[in-house]
Amino acid sequence: MSDPITYGIIGCGMMGQEHLRNIALLDNTRVGAIYEPNPAMREISAQFAPDAIFTDSIEDLMKIGDLDCLLIASPNFRHLEQLELLARTRPLPVLVEKPLFTSLDDRARLAAFEATYPAPVWVAMEYRYMPPIATFLRDAVDATGGIKMLTVREHRFPFLEKVDDWNRFDAKSGGTFVEKCCHFFDLMRLTLGSEPVRVMASGGQDANHLDERYSDGVPDILDNGYVIVDFSCGARAMLELCMFAEGAEYQEEVTAIGPKGKIEAFVPGPGRFWPEHLGAAPVPKVVTSLREPRGPVEIEVPVDPDLLEAGDHNGSTFYQHRKFLELVRGTRPTPEVTLKDGRMAVLMGLAAQISIKEHRVVEMSELL
Repeated sequence: MSDPITYGIIGCGMMGQEHLRNIALLDNTRVGAIYEPNPAMREISAQFAPDAIFTDSIEDLMKIGDLDCLLIASPNFRHLEQLELLARTRPLPVLVEKPLFTSLDDRARLAAFEATYPAPVWVAMEYRYMPPIATFLRDAVDATGGIKMLTVREHRFPFLEKVDDWNRFDAKSGGTFVEKCCHFFDLMRLTLGSEPVRVMASGGQDANHLDERYSDGVPDILDNGYVIVDFSCGARAMLELCMFAEGAEYQEEVTAIGPKGKIEAFVPGPGRFWPEHLGAAPVPKVVTSLREPRGPVEIEVPVDPDLLEAGDHNGSTFYQHRKFLELVRGTRPTPEVTLKDGRMAVLMGLAAQISIKEHRVVEMSELL
């Protein structure tokens, strides 16, 4: 067997720890070094990567000789600056958490990074790799006869508490429709195989974090909204987001409709949030409803219990890493989720937030 692939990890908060748990499940991999400035997060992370060296800076991490690849799972507003630091010090293959950046002001910096970084960069869009979503993506075109309408609905719990509460503010998170929803805009582009033309949105902050106060002030993060996107292929897509609706059976519902029929994916939320008195958590499913022969056909798409235990994203983090490792080992030529994919998902989210703030339709050409 060849030497194990050794990760360097930047950021081990809630999402970074999910990555650590999943890396531990992968064959022939190890975590060699971690940079995490928060003492409590370091202590927890050491339980999942007991042999890792903890460093006091990213520069010190980059000096560790046996690293094969990097994972960035720091707060959103750090992602781009840390990519730039890697470019100046030691470019390695990197898996960077979404969102890729948080502000329109970052576009030129990202373009400069993209033009000069010599190693592959994979943007972490976990939702693509959830088993029910992967099944939906595989069958969507055949089931619909060509997608004309696409709807993503997420009814979920409020933003969780994170280190220094950075996710309570647009300036650090990028805003709800960037931080939370870039996954869904990525799914829209992937499902339709097309680019967005214009975005119209309505949203607000109506229930969550209204009474919270921090050193940075009053939270300004939105907690619900609708987004409609027109695509160049002629199809249209809609996102319905509510972050005070965690009592539902399924957290995400994705529907594609065409002249032949429709297909739906139903994805439950994290099992640790499912009420114990209701018994076992729901199983993901995909339902195909053709116009002829008429009637729905439902299949369950269960997820390996070990993968459910390792994170909150229905096994997708594991499957994403498995493909990323193919890139690192040289058996996959290019990233499956590119810098362009990451950029477009953020720009769609920013367009939605501009639309909400300015009460207007936003043409994507304004942002591109």
